Amino acid sequence: MAERLGVTATAVRQRLDRLMRAGLVERTTVAKPRGRPSHAYSLTVTGRRLGGDNFRDLAMVLWKEVRSVTDDGVRRGLLNRIAGALADVYRDRVTGSTAAERLADVAAVFADRDIACSVEQAALPVLTSYSCPYPDLAEQDRAICAAERLMIQDLVGTAVQLSECRLDGAPCCRFTAAEVPGGDPSPGLERMPLAPSNAGRVSVQPTAPESLS
Repeated sequence: MAERLGVTATAVRQRLDRLMRAGLVERTTVAKPRGRPSHAYSLTVTGRRLGGDNFRDLAMVLWKEVRSVTDDGVRRGLLNRIAGALADVYRDRVTGSTAAERLADVAAVFADRDIACSVEQAALPVLTSYSCPYPDLAEQDRAICAAERLMIQDLVGTAVQLSECRLDGAPCCRFTAAEVPGGDPSPGLERMPLAPSNAGRVSVQPTAPESLS
């Protein structure tokens, strides 16, 4: 390994020690018929998860297949099931008793996904997301914004509207929650064509409202 990396054996050992302390590499002792045993190094589960990431390409392909479904009812059902499945991943972490508290729980979930966000209480509670969790998908098809809104709506338990969107030139995305459970929100920005002022910046396919609800 030292020869292949072009460094000294001491440098390799030091790097392996740091990786083991970080929980990314583990060492096992390999017995030999003669002589001193040797050590074998391998990635831990955490190390394997960090070692490769083809999720972006897979997500793009899968989303393209979802969008290729021509039956509006089937497509709506898929979108809702995707949003529900995403919500199920985080549901046990959203425990607040009010919409504002549950939005704060969602914000904590987002923070763990390295998505900077905040919650404020104006006339209605608002979750502000300063970065997009699916930037590549959103630039291809803003229906992913609908899936994100539906996921948040599922977790919060009240109607949620995408009231501002980065795809329309806004500095952030804002999700506004209703105060009481039930009901559907008025059409959000994820249901609208891309604003003309932003149309030349990214290539987003306008999506008919009926395909997003």
